[in-house]
Amino acid sequence: MDEAKLIHKLKLLEALYAGAATEGEKVAAGLAKERILKLLEEAQEHDPPIEYRFSMNDSWSRKLLVALMRRYGIKPYRYKGQRYTTVMARVPKSFVDGTLWPQYEAYSGMLRDFLSEVTDRVIKEALDENSDEADVVEEPKLLG
Repeated sequence: MDEAKLIHKLKLLEALYAGAATEGEKVAAGLAKERILKLLEEAQEHDPPIEYRFSMNDSWSRKLLVALMRRYGIKPYRYKGQRYTTVMARVPKSFVDGTLWPQYEAYSGMLRDFLSEVTDRVIKEALDENSDEADVVEEPKLLG
């Protein structure tokens, strides 16, 4: 998959989480953002924001989550002394459970697959080697 295809898939995915009903709506990614912002606004009316602490495994995951939050007007932060991969935010639980986190997980899976493909391709071209996992072998027995 190339970058353009990945970007297109991510935009279609946003439309899905916005509740797009028709194929035309799914293509209109700009409208998807507006619908998600409306979902967030509605959630805040009956579900007050609570503080969330997200612990990410790597900087790529953190960057993705922070970008998603900012896209929807959520202000990510972290407290002094927290790890760089920690992201804090005040968000309604219903929005996190129904939109933000499922969208993050879907985007993250797509990006992880894309980055893995790119990494494998670069290693193969630059080193002329494969990057498959190391073999699993039995541990040597201890002398007793």
